[in-house]
Amino acid sequence: MKDWCDEEGAKRLREKIAAYWAERGYEVDVDLVDAGFVPAMRSARTDVRSNMVNGMPRRRINADAAAGRPSYRPRTEAMA
Repeated sequence: MKDWCDEEGAKRLREKIAAYWAERGYEVDVDLVDAGFVPAMRSARTDVRSNMVNGMPRRRINADAAAGRPSYRPRTEAMA
């Protein structure tokens, strides 16, 4: 069983998130925050926090990466 809440699991999750978005041309900042002992969990907890908004990255790694991948653009012209 993988535990994503302990320090080692949080580090693995941070790397997994950063690698996933880097492969798609996005830069994501992922930080680990030590939350200390949590009585409900009966253990210490490490939180994973990022600069993403609603689960989506905020910026591409560089302009060349943006040119190589299509992005969603809603249609604005009227259907004929």
